[in-house]
Amino acid sequence: MYYLAPSLATTREIAADLREVGIKDYYLHVIARDEAGLQQEHLQSSNYFETLDLIRDGVIGGAIGFIAGLVGVALLIYFNPFSFDVPTIVHAAVVGFATLFGTWVGGLTGIDTENHKIARFHDDIEAGKYLLLVYVRRQHESAVEEMMRERHPEARLAAVDRHFINPFSQPPRVDQTATRRA
Repeated sequence: MYYLAPSLATTREIAADLREVGIKDYYLHVIARDEAGLQQEHLQSSNYFETLDLIRDGVIGGAIGFIAGLVGVALLIYFNPFSFDVPTIVHAAVVGFATLFGTWVGGLTGIDTENHKIARFHDDIEAGKYLLLVYVRRQHESAVEEMMRERHPEARLAAVDRHFINPFSQPPRVDQTATRRA
């Protein structure tokens, strides 16, 4: 669940209230410009997997490298530029090297790319808001939503994402009821 909070004080209060509902600190990560404020308030900030597209771009790069390796091996077999038969282990090594190289290049690209799932919150974060990522099991979502609605109407439920870890899932859906309330 993605919540946008207007201030650090609100974020601190939300974290305390989430603890009361049974959400451990480990399941709450905050993305903000004010990293020092998060540390002062002992709030867990987001990690690189949440803010960068490292995994997604690495997997895409690996897939492209794998395909390029297969094409290279096919060309090697078709044209046979050597006077001897190339062992199968060499073909496997070419595909493996191309895959690893693609993964490396993709990972480097991902380090320089904002996570596609939080990119639409970029302007809000730059404006000083706090994006709270609350990892909640589906059966506890209603309790969190109810608590947030009652105690923190200033914080807006911005989206719900079922698979934050899956690098190829779609960006989180916007909760239509939240946008109507906000």
